[in-house]
Amino acid sequence: MEINTLINLNKTKFDKFYNNLLLSKLDNSFLSKAMKYSSINGGKRIRSFLVSQSSKMVNLSSENSMIISSAIESIHTYSLIHDDLPSMDNDDFRRGKPSSHKKFGEATAILAGDALHDFAFQLISGSLKKIEPDKNLKLINFLTLCTGYDGLAGGQSLDLLFENKKISKKNIIEMYAKKTGKLFEFSFAAPFIIKGESKKRIEFSKIYGSIFGIIFQIIDDLIDEINSFKILGKTPGKDKKQGKRTLLSFIGEAKTINYCEEIAEDLIIKYKKEFYNNPVLKELLYYNIDKLK
Repeated sequence: MEINTLINLNKTKFDKFYNNLLLSKLDNSFLSKAMKYSSINGGKRIRSFLVSQSSKMVNLSSENSMIISSAIESIHTYSLIHDDLPSMDNDDFRRGKPSSHKKFGEATAILAGDALHDFAFQLISGSLKKIEPDKNLKLINFLTLCTGYDGLAGGQSLDLLFENKKISKKNIIEMYAKKTGKLFEFSFAAPFIIKGESKKRIEFSKIYGSIFGIIFQIIDDLIDEINSFKILGKTPGKDKKQGKRTLLSFIGEAKTINYCEEIAEDLIIKYKKEFYNNPVLKELLYYNIDKLK
């Protein structure tokens, strides 16, 4: 089955679960409406797909896999709500509809993002079934690392600080690894941590998620340059206008694509046994690069 078909099937399954979860857990307050507005039926759910594939590799239950995915997508949505704010990227549209702050106002958008962040930790700490307390604590701690100053939040800070600045390629990759790579790292590694896999396999799962996330962000930046509002669902070309530092702006399109292919191939060579046993991992790793072909 083609990777796009698998991703779409997962999206349909996950959206149904997540939408029902939000409707059952949240009330009809103004804040809850803002949370649901930005969360329901959003994006391709690539992070959820990574969780599903990782869960199959370690035989994690479907219910726990869905709970982890729901927590991750809540974190991701919180980051998008805040990213769209006037004080950050100042984008009026997200996924083809008005951004949260345009629909509900800036104050409520900030609170909706904060509440989704907390909702994720609520799910991880209280909704997973038959998980040992020490592994649950490890998972919570790992999520704080992936979303905090040395993860998603830290990467967003670098993204803002680097605007119109002269920086190095190393700086750009560090920003990508934190801003985008860390949440993908959590997505793929969480099932391995819950199931108590070996240190070596957990290390693989973290590196795979991180590399996938870096490639994802690099290609996303490239797509932002070449596509329209109709395709993106948000204002195109804003990165360049705002002076965003991207790998594309640093080394050009051809070398950017080559870099993605090189780090993908290096990972496959290093962990060839994992890729041999799970062929979909290679296809998934090249999923973003292949969007440009």
